[in-house]
This record gives sequence, structure tokens and C-alpha cells, in this order.
Amino acid sequence: MDMIMPFLHTATAFIVILSVIVFVHEFGHYWVARLCGVRITDFSIGFGREIWGFNDRHGTRWKFSALPLGGYVKMFGDSSEASTSSKERLEAMSAEERKVSFHFQSLPKKAAIVSAGPVFNFLLTIFIFTFFVFSNGLETTEPLVGDVMPDTPAAAAGLQKGDRVLRVDGKPVKRFNDIPRLIVTNIGQPIVVALSRNGQPLEVTLTPKVIEEKDGLGNTIKRPLIGIRSMRLTFEDVGLARALGEAVKRTWDLTLMTFDYLGQLVAGDRAPDELKGPIGIAKMSGQAAEHGIFTVLWFMALLSANLGLVNLFPIPPLDGGHLMYYMLEGARGRPMAERYQEMGYRAGFALILMLMAFTIYNDIRQF
Repeated sequence: MDMIMPFLHTATAFIVILSVIVFVHEFGHYWVARLCGVRITDFSIGFGREIWGFNDRHGTRWKFSALPLGGYVKMFGDSSEASTSSKERLEAMSAEERKVSFHFQSLPKKAAIVSAGPVFNFLLTIFIFTFFVFSNGLETTEPLVGDVMPDTPAAAAGLQKGDRVLRVDGKPVKRFNDIPRLIVTNIGQPIVVALSRNGQPLEVTLTPKVIEEKDGLGNTIKRPLIGIRSMRLTFEDVGLARALGEAVKRTWDLTLMTFDYLGQLVAGDRAPDELKGPIGIAKMSGQAAEHGIFTVLWFMALLSANLGLVNLFPIPPLDGGHLMYYMLEGARGRPMAERYQEMGYRAGFALILMLMAFTIYNDIRQF
């Protein structure tokens, strides 16, 4: 029982968190498709055999399926969950059926339907961040050096108490919290810090030290350290409009940070064993649930933004792969040959399966 209960806790947290994110993603597809006049036959959370479901008055089957690692919206005319269809089936459709089939919509409508899923994931992240900023206030701590920690890059570079940080690698610093945000993906590369000391401009070059510490969920992570602390932490109550603007900015920064991280992986600057698979994400879901609803929401925001971004990669059968085909169709004036599209889907599926297998291997090694 001592082993079963933690497993059930982790599994439940993972299924709930992932189901919410998947529902938001798929509802984006569903909502925009309905706006475009497309008939939806299935809306599934999970893959495989149906566990429970019902039909609505529009003829859509809403259901939960056995494998809770994603979901899909199946539109009229689709032969699979990846929105593919056979040429024979499409040619056999009547004029009325073509009006409500996804495959006979204009390119702009198809692109809008496909991109709506990732867009809704980003909107979920923005909504959660807006809630946090609006309810907790916006950090307004001035970028003034309060303490310089001994034996750190800041101490070696000669930073002093009272220095005002103006820019980090040319990027402006308005609040103290901007400093760790601007170096979060730094892996030991030199940075130029522009300061103001007693009213005089000054520039120093230092290399953040990469340290290992525990994150909010108890996992060991690597973090770049300069070695300065702020004078005092201050927050400002803000209205909904400003909270929304800050949430959009944070979501954008999170997206750029993810691109930097992936670029470092491709370049070999980061170890690929840092990638998390479904087992690792499930473990983090359980850890988040142990810390309460606010941590769950924070984790959900991060996961939703990453799901939205990954789905925009130009890899069939991801949403980005469909958008890539539509761009090629628009440039050529006709769709790609069905044979080449099928080859692309198979190659994309193989790539996704290999990546999933690799991340699961990483997860198992780290247990």
C-alpha cells in the first residue's frame, strides 16, 4: 500500500494536468473548425479504446480514451486522428458533404483550424500568468546590488553594493528580476554587464558560474549564478490590463528561453539527458500536486506553452507539419502528391516515436 498510494497520486496528477492542457489544445481546433462550418465527428481526450463518452446535438462524440497521452479532434472526412484522408473517400463525397469536410476548406481556413490548437495553449499560459500577476502583484524591485556574495563571478568582477544594473549583454534591465531571467539559459558563457556607479557608467565582463540546486519541485537543476542579491523585494498592485501585458511578455520570454535551450541541445552544449519524457513529466506532476494548486497552475502554464511550441514544429503529423504542407501548397498552387505527404507522415511518426523512446529511456535512467 505504501508503494501504491504515491503511484496513484502521481498518476492522477499527471492525467488531470495533461488532460486539461490537451482539452484546451483540442478545443482550439474544435472551436475554430465549427466557426468555419466544419463538422466534428470525434473529440477525444486520450487515444485508443473509448472508456466513456456521449454524443452532443451536433453529432460529435465526446469521449475519454484508454491511453491518456494526448488527444485529437476528428473532422468529417478524416480517415485517422492525424487529419489524413484517402483520395478515393474524398472524391466520393457529395457537394453537401464537401461543405462540412475539413479537406475541402480554403487554405486560410485550414491553417486557422490547425494553428488554433497551439494558440489556445499559449492563451492558457497567458491566462494563468495573468492570474498570478493580478493576484500577487508585479515585482518592482529596483536593479540595485544589495549584497555581493563572496567567491562568485560578481565579486571577481568588482561589483559593489549600490551599483545599478542597466543592461545585460545589451538587453535593458528594469527590475532586479530581469537579471536572472536574462541569463537563465547561460551555460558558462561570458556576459557584459552595464552598470551605473555613483552616477558614472561602467561595464564589466563576467562569466556566470553554473551551480546545482533544488527547484521548487525538489528536482536537481543547473542554474547560472552571478552572485548578487537585491536590496529589498517590492511588489506593486496592478490592474487587469497591465497584468495581461506582463503575462504576454512572460509567455514570450518563456518561448524564447525554450528556443535557446533547444538550440543548445542541438549544438551539443547541453546534455540530451536533460530532456523529460512522459514518466519524468508524470513525476513532476505529482511533485507539483504535493505543493498545492498554485504550483500545479504554474507547472500547467509551463507545460501548456511548451506543448503549443512543440506542436508548431514543421514535423508531420504535428500541427506545424500540416501548416508546412499548406505553405507549400500555397506556393505551388496545388497540393503535394499524396504519396509524398504519406512519406512525410511516416517519417514524422518515426521521428516522434524515436524521440519519445529516448526520453522514456532518460526518465528510467534517472529513477
